[in-house]
Amino acid sequence: MNPVFLPVRELAEAVRTRQVSPVGLAETFLDRLEQLGPRYNAVVTVTRERALTQARRAEAEIAAGGWRGPLHGIPYGAKDLLATSGGIPTTWGAAPFRTQTFEHDATVVRRLEQAGAVLVAKLAMVELAGGMGYRQPNASFTGPGISPWGDTWSGGSSSGSGSAVAAGLVPFAIGSETWGSILSPAANCGVTGLRPTYGRVSRHGAMALCWTLDKLGPLALTADDCGLVLDAIAGPDPRDPTAATRPYRYEGGEVNGRRFRFGVIRDVAATAEAPVREAFVRSLDVLRKLGTVEEVTLAELPYDAITRTILIAEAASAFEDMIESGAIAGLTAPEDRFTAYARDAILAKDYIRALRLRTLVVREADRVLSSLDALVAPARPAIASPLDQEFRSAARGNVPDVMGAIGNAAGLPAIAVPNGFTEAGLPTSLQFMGRAWEENTILAAARAWQAVTDWHRRHPGG
Repeated sequence: MNPVFLPVRELAEAVRTRQVSPVGLAETFLDRLEQLGPRYNAVVTVTRERALTQARRAEAEIAAGGWRGPLHGIPYGAKDLLATSGGIPTTWGAAPFRTQTFEHDATVVRRLEQAGAVLVAKLAMVELAGGMGYRQPNASFTGPGISPWGDTWSGGSSSGSGSAVAAGLVPFAIGSETWGSILSPAANCGVTGLRPTYGRVSRHGAMALCWTLDKLGPLALTADDCGLVLDAIAGPDPRDPTAATRPYRYEGGEVNGRRFRFGVIRDVAATAEAPVREAFVRSLDVLRKLGTVEEVTLAELPYDAITRTILIAEAASAFEDMIESGAIAGLTAPEDRFTAYARDAILAKDYIRALRLRTLVVREADRVLSSLDALVAPARPAIASPLDQEFRSAARGNVPDVMGAIGNAAGLPAIAVPNGFTEAGLPTSLQFMGRAWEENTILAAARAWQAVTDWHRRHPGG
């Protein structure tokens, strides 16, 4: 059987019943990473030696009747801001750190190993996860992340994670989101990406960009895949005091007959690019078959400014040593070498004001979501950018992302799923955003969507 583009649950059954061997799976994806990864600038390090060691262990355990669960023997890739031991570099996507190594594994990497998953690659990312405020795709020493769907950007900052899943280089990947860094590559690459609730997943061993916004989560082919991965990586961690103590168990299962209550923020897609807006309107017709869709309104608050102020101020603190030493001069994107100095000028009173206003954002989001299963909106208001064009160019404008600002400021879970293609063949995406800690609800909604659509089954050629 050809394992490429099979969902995790199908791969897991093939591994469990020994139709496919973990070693064979690892070799298949290692070869694809080496052969196709450079085409998309998706890979920093192929971890062949570690992967084959883990795969051989998984194969022996399964043969002896010790199957651990649906990730046992399944290859995956990790965004290169997650620490890995054994001399494997953790570059943070930045040239000054291209030889950086750690003697420990990030908690997420360790938990996936405990679940039996096989680490086959460290995946490319925007330098410092976009912490210096990049404005064009060429902001990584590995080159611009390229979507397998065209000569366009794969999205940031989990660029390699999105490309690798979309191109069939890995069955799933781990990304991170501070503001859009999971949903953006999921949208640009036509895959599914889950941003968990803030605190659901330990960030121990992950590069810090913004302590009160950073989150780790999976990108995969389906919502069910994302749920299986979240089940393995979620939970408390004494090494990360921000990791919540509440347990998590993925519910999975069929959603046939379940009726959902969806909300749409008034004019949420009004400023989106035309192909995105048109795909969203078509999606609402499908969602009405799965439940109810009602328009909702939010209080007028400076959502974008609140979230952006928090992000900029905390990033300036996180990279203080690098900024003050002048080491940012070694970054790849020209704008990343100087924007940090302007960000360093954010006043403490403005940061504190943003934190105080954030409580209003949390209350307002919870008020609206209290009677809903999910808010729905385009996962990204714009289609993927051409590689030679800046994001904020006159040609593309500056499309606001209200859902991203609200969701990340309030720490809410969201999942992006494919919902169509433009005339040029580029993917568009739909997001479901829910209340804090209700990942299972939005996962159920996303599974219901994917049960009646086939966008997630379409894959790029090559």
